Amino acid sequence: MMVTAGPSARALKPLRLGSVTLGFPVVQAALSGYSDWPMRLLARRMGASYALCEVLLDQFLVALKPHRQRNRHFLFLSDEERPVGGQLMGAEPEQFAAGARRLVEAGFDVIDINFGCPVKKVLGRCRGGFHLGQPEVALEIVRRTRDAVPPQIPVTVKMRRGLDDSPRSRDWFYAILDGAFAAGVSAVTVHGRTVMQRYHGPSDWSFLAEVKRHVGPSRTILGSGDLFTPQACLAMLEQTGVDGVSVARGAIGNPWIFAQVRALAEGRPLPPPPTLWEQRELLREHYALAESLYGPQRTPLHMRKFGIKYAALHPQHESVRTAFTQIRSRDDWHAVLARWYAEDLPGCYPDERLHQVGQTACVEEEGSET
Repeated sequence: MMVTAGPSARALKPLRLGSVTLGFPVVQAALSGYSDWPMRLLARRMGASYALCEVLLDQFLVALKPHRQRNRHFLFLSDEERPVGGQLMGAEPEQFAAGARRLVEAGFDVIDINFGCPVKKVLGRCRGGFHLGQPEVALEIVRRTRDAVPPQIPVTVKMRRGLDDSPRSRDWFYAILDGAFAAGVSAVTVHGRTVMQRYHGPSDWSFLAEVKRHVGPSRTILGSGDLFTPQACLAMLEQTGVDGVSVARGAIGNPWIFAQVRALAEGRPLPPPPTLWEQRELLREHYALAESLYGPQRTPLHMRKFGIKYAALHPQHESVRTAFTQIRSRDDWHAVLARWYAEDLPGCYPDERLHQVGQTACVEEEGSET
């Protein structure tokens, strides 16, 4: 995969998911353990046209009691972040339909079906990417979910390019892709790696181009995989012809990527990375949003993982990362800001090589796109 200059703003078509108009074709993916309300809201404020909540299990949703404070964050959303998508994962078609209804009742504008998670524990429970090996069940899930959701609510699907690179997996992929559109889904997001590949090796952007050619101009395809810079987002749009791109790990700790890609798309120079004071203000805001959702007791541990990711933009990122690993209270969080963000120094673009080692995965280990 080669990243070259992206298209101009005039070449970017507004992205639509059925009846829902998103506009700018760069969105934030569902990220297990991360894409909660505060992260989604900050991404939208920075320029993402749409964001998805972290993946939710259908069985969990059916049994969920959202009035309990401990469960509040799972289905929490606000008008400022609309349109917002809810992502669903499970094994049984009936449970998928019931879970989709719960997401609609909670107010999500789009329902996304997860056929992409590559975690072994998930696959062992016949969820996520497992369904790419059983087209009949996958399409029954799509049909039941589409039937369970009001017609004005778009249903979308997230897939990888197959279980593996065998001809059989390729045939299954296209059977599910074509069947899903025939069943009424509004868009399909395709990650350019296989399930067996997990997060190793490059994402195959040429496959995304093949998929877009296959479905034609009237059907909506979003691409995913290796979108760690604003230049890569525009390059994927240009090189593959997909209708939109879904930024996943590249958005964790770096919501500025959405403002940067908008600037490039409008023909402006790449904005400099946020200064330390700009980072400090957003870090304060992120913590405050999280505390309003999780409460003062749970927020420090929850925000620790975000601080570790934000540290990649600091010129002394290793020391700052270590400081964030020791967060145990609100005072600790603000002490890190007071020490390491006191002087308004230039920030750094995150090193995308950091994403190529020590990969984490959805559900089993938090932090990857699902």
